[in-house]
Amino acid sequence: MGGFRAARAPVFTGAAGWRAILPAAPACPALSGAAGADVAIVGAGFAGLSAARRLLQIEPGLRIAILDATRIAEGGTGRNSGFMIDLPHELTSGDYAGGGESRDRALTRLNRQAIDFAAEAVRDYAIPAGYFQRSGKINAAATDAGLAQNESYAKHLSDLGEAHEIYDAATMQAITGSRYYRGGLFTPGTAMIQPAGYVMGLAAGLERAGVSIFEDTPVTRIEPTAQGWRLVAPGGVLTAAKVILATNGHLESFGIRRGQLMHIMLNACMTEALPPEAVAALGGAEAWGATPADPMGTTVRRIGPAQGGHRIVIRQGGYYRPGMQTSAGDLARLVARMRQKFDARFPTLRGIRFEHAWSGHLCLSRNGVSVMRELEPGLYAAAVCNGLGSTRSTLTGIGAAELACGRSSAVTGFFLAEPDPTRLPPHPFDTIGANAYMRWKEWQSRLE
Repeated sequence: MGGFRAARAPVFTGAAGWRAILPAAPACPALSGAAGADVAIVGAGFAGLSAARRLLQIEPGLRIAILDATRIAEGGTGRNSGFMIDLPHELTSGDYAGGGESRDRALTRLNRQAIDFAAEAVRDYAIPAGYFQRSGKINAAATDAGLAQNESYAKHLSDLGEAHEIYDAATMQAITGSRYYRGGLFTPGTAMIQPAGYVMGLAAGLERAGVSIFEDTPVTRIEPTAQGWRLVAPGGVLTAAKVILATNGHLESFGIRRGQLMHIMLNACMTEALPPEAVAALGGAEAWGATPADPMGTTVRRIGPAQGGHRIVIRQGGYYRPGMQTSAGDLARLVARMRQKFDARFPTLRGIRFEHAWSGHLCLSRNGVSVMRELEPGLYAAAVCNGLGSTRSTLTGIGAAELACGRSSAVTGFFLAEPDPTRLPPHPFDTIGANAYMRWKEWQSRLE
């Protein structure tokens, strides 16, 4: 049994806008000197925080420590678009339909369990209600192809017995204030969250419950000991009987599942707070979320004062980066493209500036599986979100906590039955092929 050395630490481009629009919060300390815990969790995102909450539910007396490489909500979680989706949402599909009715039914049940888990955390930890709203979402269509994709997905939902509603162009304009969309497919089960506000509230609640959280503490080595594991960070060492790696794609940074994970960098922009005259000119509902009918299209959210002000968030433009890093140039290029897409959808808001722009990291496997299992005795993974960062990561965190406590459940059973991620073509062929494929798909969906 060997140890693991981190080949890289997370690097982010641009400020996480969801965090930037919220009031400042006191920092948790960085790890300093020697510390110990029963269970150590690497990563304070959806997976890591959910794992900590589930551990406390099972064994309230556990000593739990969470170590995060940056500040809570300033890493990948604060760059999430905030859709906790309950239904099949397979990004590699043409219309989001997943891997067959049986798998889709099972995943839908589990996704709803994750959303209920989050709702209970909001209640138990007094997280502001505006940070978690069960308001549903829309698949927005702007072209004949998008309308056809919505029809295809609607048929799949009918076969599953799932509620949905088709919107016409007038309904879409009444909701979004935009004449751009020709139709939409509404599904009621998605929870729209303020991702930074939710995880910050979850972390604060866990701290009050006795969990130790260390920010700005990148773990550089994980070494086995006779009693468990030793986690080494720049300022200190933490020993624990068990460790959960809740690091999404950075699982590969520790040499785990190397050559099996696809690292896609996505980009988003958030407007300044809309002045009253802009809100009046736009019209529409105060808050809504729209994913594109084509998975490679443009995601748009409008938020209200309960989430951080009247603002619009737009996300589009992905590229494959096996090193999990972007540059200021990458982001600037995509911001210009998002400006065009924003202006096409909201011509009455052309003078509104983007206040925040950022890149985020999405981790996929070719065969759509996550990595939630015991890797070595006492070392567990809760990783690989496959584009469902908030929901899937909540589930993998729950599952890893249950495994660490010797529990079996529908969550552990589902993920343990999955195969390993399929291997990727060797580098650089993986990068060339993935980016060429994404450019082609984005061109096809350029109006969506």
